[in-house]
Amino acid sequence: MTERRLALVTGGAQGIGYACAEALTEDNARVILVDINEDGVMAAAEKLGNGTVGLTCDMGDPQQILAMFDKVEKEQGNVEVLVNNAGIAKPGEFLSYDLNDFERVIDINLKGVFVATQRAAKTMVDKNIAGSIINMSSINAVVAIPAIPAYCASKGGVMQLTKVASLALAQHNIRVNAVGPGSIDTAMMAGVNANPQAMDMVMSRTPLKRVGSVREIGDVVAFLASDKASYITGETIYVDGGRIGMNYTC
Repeated sequence: MTERRLALVTGGAQGIGYACAEALTEDNARVILVDINEDGVMAAAEKLGNGTVGLTCDMGDPQQILAMFDKVEKEQGNVEVLVNNAGIAKPGEFLSYDLNDFERVIDINLKGVFVATQRAAKTMVDKNIAGSIINMSSINAVVAIPAIPAYCASKGGVMQLTKVASLALAQHNIRVNAVGPGSIDTAMMAGVNANPQAMDMVMSRTPLKRVGSVREIGDVVAFLASDKASYITGETIYVDGGRIGMNYTC
């Protein structure tokens, strides 16, 4: 029987992260869920079962990230699939946007992705692991919303970081890709869901005329992690109901 791959999913306590873990588990991966929410990540790991491990880590703190990988390698083995999903938004008015909020979003959404990718890749190279790294970008890497400047900037950075890492790591047979969700039914979209006018606006720029599910993101992540995507690297796949293809942004 083929040994189960070890997959690590950040921001895995709920929403898209948990859906990614669920899909990877169904593809016979051993999963480690990482989240800043200790109670949430432990409950999620227990719910998922199949030997899933829950760990606490602030993905905006490089030292915590490095320590977390050390712990994983010591106790669970080498990560073969990394899903950099943890992220925050922190909306605000552009002209009065708080610099501390901007830095916190960048620390988690972009710097944390770099630190985790670099750390995981070092072991993959050292152990000759043909790994797969999947970053969570967004349609907001391409189209912008003025109320979330830091988020848009961070996701644009993730898109470019994905390309850079894919080129740097291709010689080691490590693939790096990203997924760019559109309007997905998550806690982050709860306010939009509760506002009919806001939802009408979202639907007006979504050709499929519905909100996506977290599992639809998870399934694409599982595909990118699998051998079915063995010749795909450096790409961002937008799972957005056709949103990117439209020729207007608001």
